[in-house]
Amino acid sequence: MRLVQIVANLATVLLLTWLLLRGIDGGASAIDGGTATLDEFAIAQTGLERDVLRARVGMLRNYDPLVGEVRTLYGTIERLRPVVGGDSELSGELDRLVLLTRQQESLTEQFKTENALLQNSLAYFELFSTRLTARGGEEPLIRQVNDLATALLRFTTDTSATAAAVVDDRLEKLSVTGTNGPQSETLKPLMAHARMLRKLLPATDETVKSLFAVPNFHQAMHVGGLLQARSAALKNKADVYRYTLYGMSLLLFGSLIQVGKRLQARASTLRRRAQIERAIAAISTRFINSRPPETAQHIGRALAELAGLIGADRAYFVPTGQAANAYKWCRPGREFPSGWPEAAPAVASGLDAGAHGVIQIHDVGDLAESGTAYALRGANLHSWLCIPGSRAVLGFDSARPGTDLAWSESGLLRMAFDAIANALSRESLERDRERLQENLQSARRMETIGAFASGIAHNFNNIIGAILGFTETALSHVRPGSRPVESLGEIRRAGERARDLVHQILTFGRRGDARRAPVHLNSLVAEAKLLLDASLSPYVNIIVHTTAESAVVMGEAAQLQQVILNVCNNAAQAIDAPGSIEIEVGVQELEQAVQTEHGELAPGRHALISVTDPGRGMDELTLERIFEPFFSTRVGGNGLGLATVREIVLQHSGAVKVRSAPGAGTQFDIWLPCAALAESASVAEPQHGFDRGSGETVLVIESDRKRLLRHEEILAALGYEPVGFTDAEEAAAACRMTPTRFDAALLCCPAHAGPRVGENVAVLRAHAPDLPVILAAPSARDIAAPSLAGAGIAEIIRQPLTSAELAGALAGCLLPR
Repeated sequence: MRLVQIVANLATVLLLTWLLLRGIDGGASAIDGGTATLDEFAIAQTGLERDVLRARVGMLRNYDPLVGEVRTLYGTIERLRPVVGGDSELSGELDRLVLLTRQQESLTEQFKTENALLQNSLAYFELFSTRLTARGGEEPLIRQVNDLATALLRFTTDTSATAAAVVDDRLEKLSVTGTNGPQSETLKPLMAHARMLRKLLPATDETVKSLFAVPNFHQAMHVGGLLQARSAALKNKADVYRYTLYGMSLLLFGSLIQVGKRLQARASTLRRRAQIERAIAAISTRFINSRPPETAQHIGRALAELAGLIGADRAYFVPTGQAANAYKWCRPGREFPSGWPEAAPAVASGLDAGAHGVIQIHDVGDLAESGTAYALRGANLHSWLCIPGSRAVLGFDSARPGTDLAWSESGLLRMAFDAIANALSRESLERDRERLQENLQSARRMETIGAFASGIAHNFNNIIGAILGFTETALSHVRPGSRPVESLGEIRRAGERARDLVHQILTFGRRGDARRAPVHLNSLVAEAKLLLDASLSPYVNIIVHTTAESAVVMGEAAQLQQVILNVCNNAAQAIDAPGSIEIEVGVQELEQAVQTEHGELAPGRHALISVTDPGRGMDELTLERIFEPFFSTRVGGNGLGLATVREIVLQHSGAVKVRSAPGAGTQFDIWLPCAALAESASVAEPQHGFDRGSGETVLVIESDRKRLLRHEEILAALGYEPVGFTDAEEAAAACRMTPTRFDAALLCCPAHAGPRVGENVAVLRAHAPDLPVILAAPSARDIAAPSLAGAGIAEIIRQPLTSAELAGALAGCLLPR
């Protein structure tokens, strides 16, 4: 067959040479060259249309191919000029082809400009929307931004009136919602690019349609037809050569058919390639816009689409080392055999990848006998296309003999592999992010609780203990019913409220809803003023303005008093010169709901506590962060005071509003909903009728000597004989020397004492087995229950100590047994 083809080609060459020598050519060879030039024109035209489509979908990042293809069109036309020669008709048609090419060039330049703006707006829109979402904000606004992004994404592929109406609707809604919101400045560029996209997308698609409507190809074919006619006319000039020229015409016609088939095959390849590219773009878009739970569904859909485009019977994506989590698709009746595709990664690791990193086996039956061949044949494969990677393999099977996969597009499948792999990585990262966020929130909560517990327990329990201890001592030395008893009672109630507050904070992480009662704010503020006058610097004066109308709210008095104390202490720290802090209490009626920076107020009666100071004031940046936990502008500050204020007010369904400016002072407005029934908060009177001792000896262990002296004074006032020790070993030695000397033991447990408490109790009980032990701890949470299980603790009371609680515990321990 090859010899016949060579002889035919040689005969054709000899015949053409003879015709040339005889002068009968008449320009036919030049016309043949013109036909080939027209083929190049058609190929360049097809390439231009293809690259325009690629640029439109964002897969072509520069326009150099478009420029080169336009130049090729002009170059082919210029090469046709000598072929046309003096033929006026051909010259006119060639000029028309030039005009059409210029029109197409103009449309191409217009498309490049519009598409560049379009891609730029798409990029900036995505950037601004991502930045807006990362900053956080109101959930409805974020949802509307996402809705607009989804509508624009659909609009990029469908610029119909319906899709345009959806985009316009989303733009209108977002414009209404975000105009006056806190994110309005961020929304402006995002809305500008969205409107730009709304305008550019239809215009760009219209330009593409106009560009494709230019009849360059038909005009080129028309010119080719004229060239053929001219060739036929030349050959018909001489009757003597008509049969020869007829044969040459047949040869030329056959060549044209072959070129046409070749062009058709190339066009088919380009169409299939474009389909695969569009499919991959759509797959990537779905992955980008999907939520992590939808990833598996989208992977199955992607495998089905890709398999249909390349003619595969089965498709799968198998993560390396996770064969059980393989994603699979197959045609009906072409199910996967046992063990496949789980074995695909192992098989791929034993083969060398070819071009584009793709393994291509056209016929499994042609493979040499090996383990790989046996594995592929065992999977009932005829041909195999595999894209291996470090994290997974993407495979396509053809199980039908006589069918073949679309191997020419195998390089594109690497993009599909990356899209699926990235989607799985994104899903994994999203799960890790959610888990880390949960852990971070838990860690922050525990950190806050720990800071509260350690800071308040260590810093305030000593102060509260001193107040209560000296109050108990003083009460034992004054005459009942005298005026000092009333003052000491007020001091004692304030100390007990402070102790209760410490206990609430220590148990903050585990307690449920606290029991609330009516609280009179006028009384609460007056009590807070007494505490502030005693604790603040002498140059800071507290001025209280109360309303004649009773301001009663439902809440926890200790927490609400903590709010006032924290705000006033913060105000005092901002005053650099002698000045006054003004506290004003009033009642206001709100006719409609009010949204503040820190809380929302429902309509109705509200109590308003305003705390104003003439201090340094704050700038806007500081104002935005003053309620953040652990943020402080003061050296040595822990940043928990105002954070506690905000949390307590929000828990009471109230709100906080702050007004301040550098050098102009600060005003805190604390809004609290009034109680339905204005009843005075009941305050229990201290009970003094507790049991007293009869000289029993009580062993006291307290590491701090000052607190030990206060505990001894309280016990002495209760009628007991205290014997104090600061070291547990010394106390154990005293028990060892005289086991029956002590009637009871009081073990004061510092915060976070841990297992040492159980060890100390065990040492005492070892030398005095019948000795009742009372454990005093700041909070039940600080007690290591497992270590005390068998230690023999008779009673547990709270620190700081109070006479009533201590007397009750001792009386219970010293009852006759």
